[in-house]
Amino acid sequence: MSLQGALTKVRAAVGAGQNRRAFVATAAVLVFFLALDRLFPPPQPGRAAPFATIVAARDGTPLRAFPDRTHVWRHPVALEEVSPLYLEALVAYEDRAYWWHPGVNPWALARAGWQWLTGGRVVSGGSTLTMQVARILDPTPRTVAGKLKQIARALQLEWRYSKREILTLYLNYAPMGGVLEGIEAASRGYLGKPARRLTHAEAALLAVLPQAPSLLRPDRHPARARIARDKVLQRMAGRWGTVIVADALIEPVYAFVPRQPLLAPLLAQRLRSAATGATRIDTTIDAAAQTQIEQVLLDRAHNLPPRVSAAVLVMDNATLEVLAYAGSADFTDAERASHVDMVRAPRSPGSALKPFLYAFALEEGLIHSESLLADAPQSFGGYQPGNFQQSFHGPVSVSEALGRSLNVPAVEVLDRLGSTRFVARLRSAGLRLEFPRDATPNLSVILGGAAVTLEELVGAYSALARKGLAAAPRYTAADPMRERRMMSEGAAFIVREILESGGPVGREVEPGVGVRRGIAWKTGTSFGFRDAWAVGVSDRYTVGVWVGRPDGTPNPGFFGANAAAPLLLDVFSTLPDGGAAARAAPRGVTQERICWPLGTRASGPADPRCHVRRTAWALEGAVPATFPDRLRGGEPRYTYHVDAITGERVMPECARHAVRRVEGARWPAVLEPWLDPGLRGRVLPPAWSTDCRDAVRAGESVKIVGASDGEVVQRAAGNEQAVMRLEARGVQGEINWMVNGRFVARAPAAAGHLLRLAEAGRYDITAFDDRGHYDRISLSVRSVN
Repeated sequence: MSLQGALTKVRAAVGAGQNRRAFVATAAVLVFFLALDRLFPPPQPGRAAPFATIVAARDGTPLRAFPDRTHVWRHPVALEEVSPLYLEALVAYEDRAYWWHPGVNPWALARAGWQWLTGGRVVSGGSTLTMQVARILDPTPRTVAGKLKQIARALQLEWRYSKREILTLYLNYAPMGGVLEGIEAASRGYLGKPARRLTHAEAALLAVLPQAPSLLRPDRHPARARIARDKVLQRMAGRWGTVIVADALIEPVYAFVPRQPLLAPLLAQRLRSAATGATRIDTTIDAAAQTQIEQVLLDRAHNLPPRVSAAVLVMDNATLEVLAYAGSADFTDAERASHVDMVRAPRSPGSALKPFLYAFALEEGLIHSESLLADAPQSFGGYQPGNFQQSFHGPVSVSEALGRSLNVPAVEVLDRLGSTRFVARLRSAGLRLEFPRDATPNLSVILGGAAVTLEELVGAYSALARKGLAAAPRYTAADPMRERRMMSEGAAFIVREILESGGPVGREVEPGVGVRRGIAWKTGTSFGFRDAWAVGVSDRYTVGVWVGRPDGTPNPGFFGANAAAPLLLDVFSTLPDGGAAARAAPRGVTQERICWPLGTRASGPADPRCHVRRTAWALEGAVPATFPDRLRGGEPRYTYHVDAITGERVMPECARHAVRRVEGARWPAVLEPWLDPGLRGRVLPPAWSTDCRDAVRAGESVKIVGASDGEVVQRAAGNEQAVMRLEARGVQGEINWMVNGRFVARAPAAAGHLLRLAEAGRYDITAFDDRGHYDRISLSVRSVN
């Protein structure tokens, strides 16, 4: 209060008709005390004893608390956040005149002094709640001088603060035993609940506890605590009623051993580090979901190998709020590097980026959901990807390639889209990719050649359930809604349908667990079994799971499908969800009947070039043709002639009998050996007639696959030889193989040749058929240490 205001109060008090001399004397006394107040102000609350930092869930449940610098637990609480029962018991028992006295109750002090003089000992202290706050802020000895200083401090407090502010100071700083101070810390520490939910018996217990916090601790001295509590309850009978008090007296005194909360500990640590000086951080975490998911992780951790950890992130698709955040499998297990937050650690995603690749290719009009792709050994400028299971499936659709997470088809699509463009689109949508030093985007990025974080991957996958909009997860209500366009709504719908059901064909054949539970998910495994991923979306949630060793060492035998996917489904099982709602295809998405091998729309039931019919999802009416053949030129549509009698392939000028013209469609040369016998006999041209052996057969050529011209093969020092399997594509029949001009083998084209390179150096490999078609490549073998 200013001096001007104080004098105005004095003038009003003495009245206009009072003696001027009395006014001056009173004003002088007032100025004297104001000067003392300014010279010797009371300590500021919180300066010497700052609050602990508490990080809380969305409902106020503490997730983790960090003590002050003296390691005292003190949780900030407002008057409105404390049970009225506690406030009633506190004021009635400690200071019934609190709301009207000026900081000191003269009657209570006189009573205490008389009891001291007549009894020879201190029976009651006569302290008001304001005086107790004064002693908390500025401790004084229990002497007459100390009591006088306490009284002076109490008057200062009443002068400076309102009654509600002083009571709030008491609620936050009253000693509650051990390292607990304040009603909120005591309620949560001893009773495991917030102070707003206290019962009558609990309110009475905590109201009396500060009188002797060490002697009345309910966790150590429950008998003493009960006697003191019952004394308070009996005094409250007139206010609460005898029936309520009688029931409260029956209630036993119990208490947990004070233990600080530990939910989402790594998120709490992250937010506390980012919010320096904050005493309370309210998060979006759902305490119940967090508890269940941490229990799921603990149960799973018992079956994991040493040093293997796991991380889970759950985001609400509507609000972008993170409902559960587990950065490690068990925060108390240092052997699993529990302090490392794997939600934010950049790691190789393996195949987890494939859904975005196919979404972008759909938007570019390169594919539809059933476009024909080749899952067979191929070389892309020297890069020869293989599948996780080291097997190939031949002709597959986009839906099958994505559903089975096949590598070669994904690289083929990325080769057409462009790796630089792919990475740029991911980054523009918020999915940062970290490449090794001096590395640039290349085809390996789709198989895990760059690092991402679980946090960003979850935000990116949410686009599948959010009409193509990716988002940044939010951890507090103050975090902004940050959204970026990842893909179109139509592309998001098609990719989600594929991941959930396998696409139109998969839904018809065998609806899987994804359809039944409304979950679309994708797994990923990084090179060397270092990281196992699974990310899934439902209408309501996006969930990401990572399993691996935080130090980046391999974890053999653990991959996305067997380690991360089961954990993902367990997490979804813990989350409340309304089930899968029927989804209508958005505008621009249609179903089309298409044909293999051309990939275009089916023109009619009698089309001889339609070898396999499929139902495809198409975006914006685009039904693009199958990618051009990488091994042989020529148009995919062609005609040839057959002998009407023998059925052999002929040309009109060399045929003996009548000739029948046949319209054909070429399958990619790399896929011809993979066609099943029935389809092969029906769609491939028959063998040439011997009468036309010397005829020119345009378009036939030999192409070596399994290695590329100019490739350098690395051979580890000590290994006897480098081994690679080569095949010849584009022709049928027998193929001859030569190495450095020396004949080494003759075998059917589809059988291939196992090439063993025993020495370092250059090797020229030639493959040719009996009609003179050939291909030649050169390899170099180098030994590395």
